[in-house]
Amino acid sequence: MNQAIAKADTLIEAMGWIRRFRGKTTVIKLGGSLLEDQTAMHHLLLDVIFMETVGLRPVVVHGGGKAITKAMADAGITAQFIRGRRVTDEASLKVVEQVLAGELNVELTETMERLGGRAMNLSPRTTCVLHGKKMLDPDGDDLGFVGEVTSVDRDVIESLAYTDQVPVIPSLCYDDEGQLYNVNADTAAMAVAQSLGADKLVFLSDVNGVRKDESDPNSIIPAMSAETARELIASGVIRGGMIPKVEACLQTLDRGVQKVHIIDGRLRHSLLLEIFTTDGVGTEIHA
Repeated sequence: MNQAIAKADTLIEAMGWIRRFRGKTTVIKLGGSLLEDQTAMHHLLLDVIFMETVGLRPVVVHGGGKAITKAMADAGITAQFIRGRRVTDEASLKVVEQVLAGELNVELTETMERLGGRAMNLSPRTTCVLHGKKMLDPDGDDLGFVGEVTSVDRDVIESLAYTDQVPVIPSLCYDDEGQLYNVNADTAAMAVAQSLGADKLVFLSDVNGVRKDESDPNSIIPAMSAETARELIASGVIRGGMIPKVEACLQTLDRGVQKVHIIDGRLRHSLLLEIFTTDGVGTEIHA
């Protein structure tokens, strides 16, 4: 009986957060090693289904870097990167499109349907909602078919939310001439969140958030303002690979999104724990 009461207490705690975020849009960025972890993805997609079921409006945006690199290697193509951007020639673009639109997007959508949710595959093979242009590298390097999002088809995405479906969007865009481009998944998620006026953008990472001591998982900072985040970067507390993640969060806040979260997607039900509990499990950065 005590266990049953504890479960009821958890639901009561979640009720306040559910009422607060009901009807609000949350953009969830998936990528990296998480897409290779079937168990982690199973629980994350269950979390997304739960969010939609209780009235939130989740939107999933994903990349697939590791799967792309493997598929390119299988095709005899050597991956090249310039400042973290994948150089994408015509042969590489075919692989990227196949992995993101032909495989991962289909797999994510079908898995959510199999788990009892309703999801819609919004890819260049179905309905492309990301529009953009070729990215011009500031240092003059030619990245090939790498693009940046200039507009998002907001009406299509929002219409799905009204019919209780979760949009699933790969990081690919078309330009006005119908040329397809590979897009960084973080920046694609940022563009979607900005266009939708999202209440939250959640970056699912392989670390549990921003730490005071990067080697100590228990030193996580649960919440901070954008001003504090900038101070921690300047002082060297935030350093290394966490800097671009936090800078992406700050850019998103500058574009009107209310809150950005960095959480460890490998933790079972990390999305629900971050959004529907008082303490959370990651780092929330707010304006």
